[in-house]
Amino acid sequence: MSATGSPHVATEPLAPLEPTQVDGFARAGFVSPQYDGAGLGAVLPAVADALGVEVTVDGRSGARARATLGLPNAKRACVVLIDGLGHSNLSERSGHAPFLRSLLADGQVLTAGFPSTTAASIGLFGTGTGPGRTAMVGYTARNPATGGLANLVSWQGAGDPRDWQHEPTLFESVAAAGIPVTTIGPAKFAGSGLTEAALRGGGYHRAERLDDRIDATVYELMGPALVYLYWGDVDKVGHHHGWGSWQWGDELTAIDRELARLERSLPPDTLLIVTADHGMVDVDRSQRWDVARTPALADGVELIAGEPRALHVHTLPDAPGGADEVAARWRATLGDAAVVATRDEAIGAGWFGPVSDHVRSVLGDVVVAMAGRATVVDSRTQTSGSMDLVGVHGSFTPEEMHVPLLMVHRR
Repeated sequence: MSATGSPHVATEPLAPLEPTQVDGFARAGFVSPQYDGAGLGAVLPAVADALGVEVTVDGRSGARARATLGLPNAKRACVVLIDGLGHSNLSERSGHAPFLRSLLADGQVLTAGFPSTTAASIGLFGTGTGPGRTAMVGYTARNPATGGLANLVSWQGAGDPRDWQHEPTLFESVAAAGIPVTTIGPAKFAGSGLTEAALRGGGYHRAERLDDRIDATVYELMGPALVYLYWGDVDKVGHHHGWGSWQWGDELTAIDRELARLERSLPPDTLLIVTADHGMVDVDRSQRWDVARTPALADGVELIAGEPRALHVHTLPDAPGGADEVAARWRATLGDAAVVATRDEAIGAGWFGPVSDHVRSVLGDVVVAMAGRATVVDSRTQTSGSMDLVGVHGSFTPEEMHVPLLMVHRR
């Protein structure tokens, strides 16, 4: 494939989505999620249809998703999800990734959902529907049953994953159609809350090292199959060193080299898809607010959930003026560094896609999306390590929202 030219940003008419209902969205240069078009949630429905499995998500067929993404029919498919590899990040550091760079010109740019973070994106990827249905609304979320914080990556405080996330998964649908489905990832994710919530269905192959995961993928593709391969170290390195660091470049080189080996080993009639759950920006520490030390942000607030780039602000039941007053103070305090919406405004603007009744109470009374490279932390509930991360994500900027869709079809 050519390594020159501009990537194609796939588009399709969306259900009503009016982000400009929330003041400052367009001015911040934000990207709207495409829950009904060329977004991360279309990948597995399209792949299922390419394998001959008819699926429907929120009234949208897998055939429609496949037409949107332009996937061919295939006997077997492998979907690789590289945690944290945003399209902008990959494009700017593509000198470290000759194989992936060779696919960029013919690739597409998809959008993550909101927030652009792993738990929400894995829910969207695994079910085809957005956080408003899955309740996978951020790194942490308020558990309505306990009133405390639930971590939707480690699954601490979240309870039974099937009670939290009600939607069927696409792996379940493909496996029920008789096509073997295998997830390949670290042992700690086998049967984890996040896996059971969003990726249940089929088998799980435990492999720690990257080369072992590639070897396992090649083995599982010997017959008709859907294989899902996850790699998380790009995101991990980006968090600690920043996506512009040499360490991030080295990690990108490592995954690129192994994916090139995978491509050379594919059997005939195999579809290889490479995508990501979100991108990343490096923080500007001069643009960081701590709720615990900022009375204008803390007043009337019971709990902060989410993450430093996308916050769910839960107000006190007796807060004077309620959510409207809290939202107004946050807007005044953060200025152009954030776009602030009440829960009803965020839902009306389609930030989370269609919202089920049981998910409304999981969302913040006020929802905050950070602009530029700004962050808001809360030292009352966050560790110093989490507040000091260099690379972060979660908001609507193109760097966080745009993810690649790269394809190889071995005929």
